[in-house]
Amino acid sequence: MNYSLTGPFGLAVLLILGACSRESDDTSGGSDGSNSSSAATVNFVTASGVEMVFLPGGTFKMGYDRGNPDEAPAHTVELSAFAMDKTEVTHAMFAKVQLPNPSHWQDNEANPVERVRWRDAKTYCNERSLLEGLTPCYDEKTKEWDCDYNANGYRLPTEAEWEYACRAGSDQPYSFGNADRLRQYAWYDENARERTHPTAGRKPNRWGIYGLYGNVSEWCEDVYSADYYSNSPGTDPTGPADPGLDVKRVMRGGSWKSSADMCRASFRQGQRTGNTDACFYTDYCGFRCVRRVTAEEVAALTKKT
Repeated sequence: MNYSLTGPFGLAVLLILGACSRESDDTSGGSDGSNSSSAATVNFVTASGVEMVFLPGGTFKMGYDRGNPDEAPAHTVELSAFAMDKTEVTHAMFAKVQLPNPSHWQDNEANPVERVRWRDAKTYCNERSLLEGLTPCYDEKTKEWDCDYNANGYRLPTEAEWEYACRAGSDQPYSFGNADRLRQYAWYDENARERTHPTAGRKPNRWGIYGLYGNVSEWCEDVYSADYYSNSPGTDPTGPADPGLDVKRVMRGGSWKSSADMCRASFRQGQRTGNTDACFYTDYCGFRCVRRVTAEEVAALTKKT
């Protein structure tokens, strides 16, 4: 994948759209400068009406040497540009692609969908791609719905993309500082009252993205491996190879039932996909989408917005 903004045109886009970029009042950055902040994030609205944030890409320190064993070693990762949904996929967003909604709580269309199997999330990505005339990323004819990362449609974020967006330029466990401020940014076990809440009900991070620390945990594309960081590629990593047996996929971010520690930017967990489970009642499993996007598309979509 190579879709970072480079050259005169890319720089011009970032300068022209600077007024459209959004950062919150939180300016916490890395204490030692080890994580690079995006030059300019840009908000835009997709053809189907979903708000996204364009992240030009960069280099950051992934993982945490003082966390759980599967978070180590901390290592440098370089990512190409991508766009990410501003919020988790909501009931309203899910309804647009006319898929059966598996969620436990459906009393507010702004709440995130949950009880979502990994393949349900991929189905949504493909349907949303088709709705907008984009090329789907997932091949539904293959057993695990193999992902074409060069397609321009929607997909689940890689684990590295998710952490990059969550950190928003910070090298700390939370991009906004310490856990004392978590209530301002997340619905988790201390304030969620044992259920989900509207996706933009807490503060966004400094790149304008909501809900990365709580509400529902989010599916990623990667196969989960506790020791993957020991040999992870340094550029655009997509996770270990699929072992084909008892596969767990990465799930990131805390949920309404998570402790503050489980909401840290580097916290990882492996979750069985539920693809073959008729009784998948995991009502903290949600997701958001990312996609490949060019500088030209960002400029055109921003003008429409």
